[in-house]
Amino acid sequence: MVITNESGHMEYSALGKTGLRIPRIIFGTSALGNLYRVHPYNTKLEIVRECIRNVQHPVFDSAGKYGAGLALETLGKCLDKLNVSPDDVLISNKLGWLRTTLKGPEPAFEQGVWFGLKNDAVQQIGYDGILACFGQGNELLGGAYKPQLLSVHDPDEYINKGIDPEERDKLFNDILEAYRALTDLKNQGKIKAIGIGSKDWKVIRKVAEYIELDWVMFANSLTIMNHPPELLSFIDKLSKKKVTVVNSAVFQGGFLTGSNYYDYKLITPESDMPKFQWRETFYSLCRKYNIPPFVACVNFGMTPPGVAAVSLNTSDPGRVKDNVESVLAKVPKEFYGEMVKKGLISKDYPYLNL
Repeated sequence: MVITNESGHMEYSALGKTGLRIPRIIFGTSALGNLYRVHPYNTKLEIVRECIRNVQHPVFDSAGKYGAGLALETLGKCLDKLNVSPDDVLISNKLGWLRTTLKGPEPAFEQGVWFGLKNDAVQQIGYDGILACFGQGNELLGGAYKPQLLSVHDPDEYINKGIDPEERDKLFNDILEAYRALTDLKNQGKIKAIGIGSKDWKVIRKVAEYIELDWVMFANSLTIMNHPPELLSFIDKLSKKKVTVVNSAVFQGGFLTGSNYYDYKLITPESDMPKFQWRETFYSLCRKYNIPPFVACVNFGMTPPGVAAVSLNTSDPGRVKDNVESVLAKVPKEFYGEMVKKGLISKDYPYLNL
């Protein structure tokens, strides 16, 4: 059985040393950019309305890559339509993609992913490129709403374009130049926090050696299915340095909630039977304890003391309240105890207090 925390109210945490505070849930905005299908404007408006209704001072995580800027544009329009004060929201913008003219039937940057777009986008990484993305992002948001949290979008994917170590070093230097631009913006008082998000947590660790970060966002890295000790040690070090950690993609790319896409790649029982066996045992324990699998995933993803929030996304306005309630839920120790006994959670995992 799942219960809410004692107060039943949203908890807030400090965002690094910035003086800002963030709730336990961060709202993703890829649906506002027509991820996987075209979503009507009224549906998008209701999504934003539900976010505002369910969380005071919400944080929206967006990017120029989401729908070639459509997500940023739509978020600004929705906030304005709902008469939301700019002081009552925090916007995170992941920079690195600049809107351009659409020359074909669909955008060139991620075909088969974004639908109904009227623009394309090109990658711009480096000092001047990031400043250009920052300026365009502010324009797309409409002027009244400005991002206070900035990061470079998917630095791991950018670096991995390199075909040899020499080229990857050059691309990594582009990332450092991008962060030099973000640092200048922060020093000029134009933003309040610098962060990083990546599917490869080791890239975050490498960047953190050079850049003073306020927050980091891990994706597909810390889940109920995978929680490597090396990553847990890194999160602990970040926490001690007052760097805020946000956990994202806690469903292993949707696999843990029923999809056959694991970390966004299609798998089958024939290609990877152990993962499907793990999931079936997990589901059976969820049924035994009457715990929705997505709630178990969210709850586990916030068990390390250094994790301040989880980022969740939805294209269904009716799911916003469920997502908010999932970060308030408490999962019984007995459930986790059986997960450990059956080998689904490492017996050495230190944060369950069994």
